[in-house]
Amino acid sequence: MQYISTRGSAPALDFEGATLAGLASDGGLYVPESWPHFTRDEIAEMRGLPYHELAARVMAPFVEGSLTREELERLCHTVYGDFGHKAVTPLVQMDQTHWLLELFHGPTLAFKDVALQLLGHLFETFLKRRDERLTIVGATSGDTGSAAINAVAGRDRVEIFMLHPEGRVSEVQRRQMTTVRAPNVHNLAIEGSFDDAQRHVKRMFGDPDVNMVVNLGAVNSINWARLMAQVVYYFYAGLQLGAPERAAAYSVPTGNFGDVFAGYVAAKMGLPVERLIVATNINDILHRALKDGDYSAGEVTPTHTPSMDIQVSSNFERLLFDCGGRDGAAMSAQMTGFETTRAMQLTNSQRKNAAALFTSASATPEATARAVQWAHRNTGQVIDPHTGVGLHASLSLAERQEIARGVPIVTLATAHPAKFRDAVERAVGVRSGLPTRVGDLFGREERCTHISGDYEAARDFVLENAVGRLDTAAA
Repeated sequence: MQYISTRGSAPALDFEGATLAGLASDGGLYVPESWPHFTRDEIAEMRGLPYHELAARVMAPFVEGSLTREELERLCHTVYGDFGHKAVTPLVQMDQTHWLLELFHGPTLAFKDVALQLLGHLFETFLKRRDERLTIVGATSGDTGSAAINAVAGRDRVEIFMLHPEGRVSEVQRRQMTTVRAPNVHNLAIEGSFDDAQRHVKRMFGDPDVNMVVNLGAVNSINWARLMAQVVYYFYAGLQLGAPERAAAYSVPTGNFGDVFAGYVAAKMGLPVERLIVATNINDILHRALKDGDYSAGEVTPTHTPSMDIQVSSNFERLLFDCGGRDGAAMSAQMTGFETTRAMQLTNSQRKNAAALFTSASATPEATARAVQWAHRNTGQVIDPHTGVGLHASLSLAERQEIARGVPIVTLATAHPAKFRDAVERAVGVRSGLPTRVGDLFGREERCTHISGDYEAARDFVLENAVGRLDTAAA
């Protein structure tokens, strides 16, 4: 399997190369040269497989040429044998229409674990093979940081610098990052928003002053391997609900578009998907883009769903590329214009092709709280506010009959309610406790460096503190 850049001018890479590179050298994102496809019979044969076996079956076409089937199966068995629920991503019925796909049974209680635990092992496998080191620079709106740090903490060939917007993540999210004492972990709290942090990370990948000194890698969902791993749980839920004979709809709390794009990939691979619902909070650039074709970034408004407080969704570029005919030169020009003006109109083909599968809804904080209350009152489920955004979209579209009657609607439960316990307690009067497997999170000392919101401050900190400097390695 070869991977090409959405912007057309970077060299094609195999899965190993794309995983270690993260971002393409032309600023684009790697996608498979073509989408693998399963037949209905092949999908039917996946029924009843334990999660780790299903994961290896679904991901096998993407890693061809870089991992053998046996190597992939061994990695999946190691990674998914360490989750807090034997089903890994259990499906829970709420009523005759609505289901929750619980994605928070990993070590940091968020859906990011499903992919990042695997990515940590992939890094280790490929770096050992090449006898190289990797310096990871990432940005987080809360959950990516803790999941990525957990996945690579203490690994010999990887060090990680994680940027988060100061004061804009929950206390649990922050402590899950800053209480990790491994010497290869560096936490940076920056002034500004997640979009500022993400912009700094992307700029570092294109900065020759950085790339001449360290071998950069990415753990954000710009890294294809992360999205690949997330495709699996769409198959897992779909098979339980009757695939390939029956389609389901999926409502995805969405900030950076990676999680819902994984659903798009699943559909491309042959999984029957009725609709993909892009559920946003009031930072609704994706809702506006899908509804009106207006992809224009405004100012980030802080909410009680901080992981979705994003105005520039990196993975949306992958969808626009695929829906726009896979024209790298056109995509490059379109994104260059957006990066200059922070505004862009989708083309007719992009809008038409996206509308064939996607719909969207946005939720105010009040609507989010009502959805959290509905879940607790009607089903006894305590859900976090991000999942509440997704459930609001599910309930709204079902009420308006935008999803056909009889079609199951799966809301992706992206985080454990204890990660946002203040917001949950305000909504339903229940203060969720952390699972015992998390340990004494509030009794551990924090370690974090506070820097300004300037790119230079982030760049200089990485260059001054990176152990895996290329000049050091050469010496």
